[in-house]
Amino acid sequence: MQSAQREHIHEVIRLVDPHTGTAAPEVDPLIRESWSRCVHQHKLDPTRMQEAIILPSQRVREHRERIEEFLSIARHGLEAIHQQVGGLGYCVLLADARGVTVDYLGDLRLDPDLRRTGLYLGSDWNEHLAGTCAIGTAIAAGQALVVHQTDHFDATHIPLTCTAAPIFDPLGHLTAVLDISALTSPQAKSSQHLALQLVKLYAHRVESANFLRWFRSDWVLKLHPSPEFVEISPDYLVALDAAGRVVGHNRAAQLLLEGAYGNCVLGLAFEQLFELRFNDLGRYLRAMPGERRAVALRGGARLFLHAIAPPSRVVAQVAEPIALPSPLAALSGGDAALDQQLQRAARLAETEVSVLVTGETGSGKEYLARALHAASPRRDQAFVAVNCAAIPETLIESELFGHLPGAFSGAAPKGKRGLVQEADGGTLFLDEIGDMPLAMQARLLRVLAEREVLPIGATRAIKVDVRVLAATHADLPARVREGRFREDLYYRLAGAHLTLPPLRRRRDLAWLIGRFLGNSGVQLDPAAEQRLLAYAWPGNLRELRNALDFARAMAGPGGTIGLPELPESVLAATSMPVEDAAQPAMQMLEGAALPASAQSPEAMLLLQYLRAARWNISAVAHQMGVARMTVYRRMRRWGIQPPA
Repeated sequence: MQSAQREHIHEVIRLVDPHTGTAAPEVDPLIRESWSRCVHQHKLDPTRMQEAIILPSQRVREHRERIEEFLSIARHGLEAIHQQVGGLGYCVLLADARGVTVDYLGDLRLDPDLRRTGLYLGSDWNEHLAGTCAIGTAIAAGQALVVHQTDHFDATHIPLTCTAAPIFDPLGHLTAVLDISALTSPQAKSSQHLALQLVKLYAHRVESANFLRWFRSDWVLKLHPSPEFVEISPDYLVALDAAGRVVGHNRAAQLLLEGAYGNCVLGLAFEQLFELRFNDLGRYLRAMPGERRAVALRGGARLFLHAIAPPSRVVAQVAEPIALPSPLAALSGGDAALDQQLQRAARLAETEVSVLVTGETGSGKEYLARALHAASPRRDQAFVAVNCAAIPETLIESELFGHLPGAFSGAAPKGKRGLVQEADGGTLFLDEIGDMPLAMQARLLRVLAEREVLPIGATRAIKVDVRVLAATHADLPARVREGRFREDLYYRLAGAHLTLPPLRRRRDLAWLIGRFLGNSGVQLDPAAEQRLLAYAWPGNLRELRNALDFARAMAGPGGTIGLPELPESVLAATSMPVEDAAQPAMQMLEGAALPASAQSPEAMLLLQYLRAARWNISAVAHQMGVARMTVYRRMRRWGIQPPA
């Protein structure tokens, strides 16, 4: 062991020893904290000298696939910064949030040395493995820093100088770390000051480019202390939805706004942050020249503002109605909104375009998918429906893609054809696609892009001819922004997008009731029919069918369905349409408190859900396709109090 490495090990031990450790003035507090974490939390041995950890190519590919869309944006930033520093002996690394290098630019002549030291694609720089290092410690500290030579915990790395800055997504989550490193450098850490500023600059640029991609359909606010830079290089970025609520921010804006308001600002209204009305924003931007366009935060700070409005929505010319194929025509009894969607479906039936069907749980998404299949040239082939939420995550891969004999423990001895192969020649319907695990999304993308499937244990892909229809009650664009759904898969699935109206908004409910009762011989008295027509049906078609099956059983063969035969959930709920906001909200629910200021259709609808579910928040969240905390937040927003 070289003397420099021995001295470094002794210095680390001295500073992290709880009895003798004293903060030497030359040791950066961030570095000292990291050394302490390495010993006391990560249980690393200062005397251990570990070679760089380089993951195998398959593992690297998995890490890259998780942030594939982000990588395409970040690559431009990597190339730009490499042009600035490559000639000075630096290489450029991009690591994901787990500390694994997923992209890399370096001098090919130094390739063996860079790989040996870990300045290479696939290297794992997580602090709990590598000790104090620029990438791992930037992740742990959440800020940019320089780890220069003897700042490194592991004495193996003390020749290196590394500078890194974290990159956050628009929801405040760490996405990646940008790093520039060199095999050798001058001794003084101050020599890396310019490198630190450069890395922070390009990390900010990559973060901004990613932000603008996320929110290309929303309002984007650009803010800066100086009017000269607000448009071309804003410090702060904030995204607003059509209602003027915050749906995203860059890291700088997050720190600024949370520092001023003390908690998460996502979901807050524009007026809660700025002393300006959201409805006046467009007029304000047009009326004020850039140098006078300053806005005041509620906390007192003033910043100059530039805003990008959402793209104009071009109203398409309404096409002439066409005769609906009988399978599609059978889905509607004359509801205008549904008929419009069925007209679009009819034009798609003869094509191979992938279709994404969205709508609330129970609104008939599988009915529409089956009708599309029945109206298509594939009508005589298989229709294979897969509920992505119902298959355990440990089995979904083998269920979808099949496996060879003995491919894994417990595998069928004869192997198994997956559901994708079962649909060969026909239609594959992926219900609740929003609940598919991320790892399976990458494999499904291959089916869509290459029209081939690779069973577990196989080395050769099998060609398949399937049309893919998908459905979900979830907000997939939101899940894409949260990193829970692949953006490239979303656009593959949503070649066309059909949205089914919830049952409470359909005007053919009487027709549906008659159709579900069919030729059963059971009669429906006027009072019961009126109560069924007035109910909001939070469970949609599924709940309607179950309610009528129950009522028919209570009435008996040839009987009459009256009020006593209806389910309690229908009898206990309101006797007025939920969209009728003109009626007092207190008439809608017994025992539920609703302020007069919250008599909006949305608040009334939430009340209807809650009453129908007997105030079971989990059930309401599932029916609405949102998280439980979202239901609680909406209850607080509208002042809804459960009955005592």
